[in-house]
Amino acid sequence: MTAVEWLEDQICTIQIGVSPEWLLDAIDQAKEIEKQQIEDACNQTEFEDIDGMGIHETITKGEQYYNETFK
Repeated sequence: MTAVEWLEDQICTIQIGVSPEWLLDAIDQAKEIEKQQIEDACNQTEFEDIDGMGIHETITKGEQYYNETFK
């Protein structure tokens, strides 16, 4: 579920009389979900086979990418 889909679900299930603070909290939570999804997409594993050695390198730069791109 994407952050937008999660937020849409939250908004569609609210009841009359919900405070603006609740909505702001839901938006903040959606932003955190989106941040995590972006970081997870950037944290990936690359496999290279150099001379049959099967080098395995893990790239974990998702948080760095998010901060440089969105902050």
